[in-house]
Amino acid sequence: MRLVLGMCILVLNDVIEGFRMIDELKKMILESKKIVVLTGAGFSSDSGIPTYRGTGGLWSKYDPSIYADYNNFLRDSTYYWNFFKDERYPMMIKAKPNTGHFALVKLHKQGNLYKLITQNIDGLHQVAGIPDVIELHGTTRSFRCMSCDNRFSMGEVYKKIKHEFPPKCPCNGNLRPDTIMFGEPLPQPALEEAMFAARHCNLFLVLGSSLVVNPAAQLPIIAKENNAKLAIVNIDPTPLDKLADLVLNKKITGVLKQLIL
Repeated sequence: MRLVLGMCILVLNDVIEGFRMIDELKKMILESKKIVVLTGAGFSSDSGIPTYRGTGGLWSKYDPSIYADYNNFLRDSTYYWNFFKDERYPMMIKAKPNTGHFALVKLHKQGNLYKLITQNIDGLHQVAGIPDVIELHGTTRSFRCMSCDNRFSMGEVYKKIKHEFPPKCPCNGNLRPDTIMFGEPLPQPALEEAMFAARHCNLFLVLGSSLVVNPAAQLPIIAKENNAKLAIVNIDPTPLDKLADLVLNKKITGVLKQLIL
């Protein structure tokens, strides 16, 4: 009986602490006029898009050194195109913005959202209604010819695959996704814009990022070095938790629903 009672008290204390921290984060958001948000793979998990690392992540099924490496793509792109045909496209056409996406839209309309930076390539922030998104890792919703730079939508490329594999541009050039693959540098304009935003915000809010991939993981550090507050909401601990003013190890959608909607 004492053991059960002790466990109940621990659970109750955890719930109370969770509410206290959410109230504290809400106050930080209300008091901040220039909020920069960084979203990672955990942000889109409730939209049916799996994270990359950990149990059930995409990289537990597909070796990234084969399916997401730029040099390997140049050698033999069929690995990527099979992944796109069998996994990526079916997943993307089903994915819809979740509660978290619409919460950030509301923050954007309120005028508190200075910049939205994402490591995600799903384009769901734009679908939800935020047009100006800094996409550090590109987007899987568009493709381009590596010879003439002609552009294609995700749906157009999927149709091409049914008749031509790997798909080609009318100029006979090879197509590639507008995502950043391993072995490629991040797009410099996007990175510079993200670093500028981190230097000029007063609250840097991390949502669903493990903060293990650079240079994105350096952005919260830049923000703190320039006197911004740092809040991290992620289901698992991150390497920068000790640097943060507030850490919540909870699901993104539940937290944002209480904070903003």
